Amino acid sequence: MTNQNIPSLRIGILDGDDIGHEIVPASVDIARAAAELHGVAIDWHPLPIGARALQTHGHTMPPGTLETLRTLDGWILGPIGHRAYPKGPNAINPHPILRKTFNLFANVRPTRSYPDIGCLHDGVDLVIVRENNEGFQPDRNMVAGSGEFRPNDEVTLSVRVITRTGSRRVARAAFELARQRRKHLTYVHKDTVFKLGCGMFVEECKKLAEEYPDVRVDDVIVDTFAMRLVRDPQSFDVVVTTNMFGDILSDEAAGLVGGLGMAPGLCIGDGDIAMAQATHGSAPDIAGQGIANPYAMIESTRMLFDWLGHSRGNEGAVRMAASMSRATTAALADRSARTGDIRGSGNTVAFTQAVLRNLSA
Repeated sequence: MTNQNIPSLRIGILDGDDIGHEIVPASVDIARAAAELHGVAIDWHPLPIGARALQTHGHTMPPGTLETLRTLDGWILGPIGHRAYPKGPNAINPHPILRKTFNLFANVRPTRSYPDIGCLHDGVDLVIVRENNEGFQPDRNMVAGSGEFRPNDEVTLSVRVITRTGSRRVARAAFELARQRRKHLTYVHKDTVFKLGCGMFVEECKKLAEEYPDVRVDDVIVDTFAMRLVRDPQSFDVVVTTNMFGDILSDEAAGLVGGLGMAPGLCIGDGDIAMAQATHGSAPDIAGQGIANPYAMIESTRMLFDWLGHSRGNEGAVRMAASMSRATTAALADRSARTGDIRGSGNTVAFTQAVLRNLSA
């Protein structure tokens, strides 16, 4: 039974490109079933984005989509295959627009090992919190112009943006997460070389550590961390780092536990809005074959409802997320349901159906 005293959650559905049209509907089906099970009222809003939106609305990021997103609590974004978009002013990459428009400055990327799926280590359970809007990203680190330019044919310059505000807010998000987990935070940097850029990030992490005396804090140079992530990933809990380092290291972490199909993500910011977005790309080479691993998208969706449940005091959404987690874990234990990339004989539909079968209060 739906709790009449709690407002409905308004959630957007944006399939994205290629396999997004398979894994986002799977995630929504599971979320719908879990919501019904726990009496969570959700208003769903399918919205155009990506290559299909270019065909139907003349733009990969239609103005109406952005306008509607402003009215929502959160949304599920499928993978975007922007590298295949045609050249033109209306065929743009929606990622930086969404992250900057809604100030989604923290990208939360968990990594967890499960039995029998080809993990390189057992007992891995860590989260990399990546700064989302600064760093070396030329499509989002400037208000006007680009962070990358070529003054002549022989020289290219890429600007890395690090701010105290950006460093402090992503570090705070990571400290808050560490406080909810095993109370251990590691900040990763390269201040031995980038003495000003990484140095500023380190300064802000150290300042914030004083506000979290219950959290054990250490730091690791990025190249050393890349090595330790392969050797002893179990020694880490919550990791916070700058944009480019976080992007690379989270993909490395995914490789330890079955690949990018096991790499979920949630983009959060100062406000009440969050965006579920799996780490992997749109995989056009397998699109339409029904073999894409939906785990990362399903888990990203689960993270969205868990975050919304806690931020809005919606206990039903928290229970809904916990139910999804149990069901997904059970499905991963079923070889006939798992997709081929994680040593299974199933496909997208088989895994989705296994999760649905295992949903319970």
